[in-house]
Amino acid sequence: MMASQKGMFAGVLLCLVVSMTVALQVSIPEQSYEFARGDNITIPCTFKPKNPINNLVIISWLAEADKPGEPEVTILTSYSTGELDITDRYEGRVSLEQDIAKGVANLKLSSISLLDNRLFECRVSIPKDDKGQLADTTRLVVLVAPSVPICKIDGRAEYFQNISLTCLSEEGSPLPTYKWQGYDVKNMPRAPAPKTTDKDGVLSLFNLTMESSGYYICTSTNKIRSAKCNLTLSVMPPSMTMGSTAGIIGGVVVGVLVLLIILLYCCCCRKKKDKAEEYAMGVPEGEEFHDDKPVVNGEVRQTRSKEDDDDHPPKIVDRHDQYKERSEKDYDDRRSDYDDRRSDYDDRRDGYDDRRSDYGDRRSDYDDRRDQDDRYSDRRDRYDRDRVYDERSDGGRYSDRYDDRDRPPSVPANKPAKPSKNRID
Repeated sequence: MMASQKGMFAGVLLCLVVSMTVALQVSIPEQSYEFARGDNITIPCTFKPKNPINNLVIISWLAEADKPGEPEVTILTSYSTGELDITDRYEGRVSLEQDIAKGVANLKLSSISLLDNRLFECRVSIPKDDKGQLADTTRLVVLVAPSVPICKIDGRAEYFQNISLTCLSEEGSPLPTYKWQGYDVKNMPRAPAPKTTDKDGVLSLFNLTMESSGYYICTSTNKIRSAKCNLTLSVMPPSMTMGSTAGIIGGVVVGVLVLLIILLYCCCCRKKKDKAEEYAMGVPEGEEFHDDKPVVNGEVRQTRSKEDDDDHPPKIVDRHDQYKERSEKDYDDRRSDYDDRRSDYDDRRDGYDDRRSDYGDRRSDYDDRRDQDDRYSDRRDRYDRDRVYDERSDGGRYSDRYDDRDRPPSVPANKPAKPSKNRID
């Protein structure tokens, strides 16, 4: 009984093997292919028909849909009659390497990108040969190094708060994995807190304290290479909200304004009170003024002696009389200023007159010297004329005497003789 059952099972298996060898077989050697972004690639596909010679063979390449649930995307369709249909999406960057006699139907793609990171299917259709494996699939993995991740802090870094540190690379194929590493303020690695979690690039920190402050590094890695980003976490004491801060500032401003108003009101009331008392008391008659007058607020105040206060009690003076006295005083002051300026002008005028007189004296001296020079010239001219006359009349009798300038003049005959030094009277 057992032997008969084994014989039946072997017969069924043999029939299956025989049926598969005589049916259509489509195959792709690898389940996945990995290429770098931008490469020109070839995905191989082979097929074995039941009959070596067929009138019509249809080869199709399809791609996985962009979204789940949508139909597959047809890349191209080739017919053994020589026709080739390529969809607009892949026009210019796809071709088919085929040999129907050898059962070759390879797909060629150029400049692959992340959009080509999906499943591809090779399908062969032969009329009256619809048994066996009619299609096969493979996955194309486009390798892209992870881009530099972006690190951010979600939440407020304050005491007793919960925050999250996020890390994400915008590019990377296969999808990168993320890992966080923390360092203390002394730049020493430290173990994460008991409740800290690190999942998919999100590091969750709970119940922050001062020890949570430090330096954090996130590493994004795939099979090509890795990239890093970092941030500094500074945990601060709880801060007040904007509403409470604005309320405090507004209260302080209002308080300052009220205080200023009160101070201004008190100052005004005090000035009015002082003026009322001054008008009520008036200016006493017969007061004696002294030279040492005090100056208050740029005005000279008059004082009187204590004896005058005892002898002459204060007397109320009319405000009109006070205004009249002040007007007369102002007039006297302006008159005095005018006289001072007039005196100053006279002094400058006298100085000008003195300088003018001095100039006249110097001019007179100059004229006197000019007159002396003229008189000297006249005498010299007369002397020259007399000499010429003498030479003509006396025949040069006096010419030697006048020409000899170095010889002293002769002594007249009638001049008495000079007494001798040795003579004793």
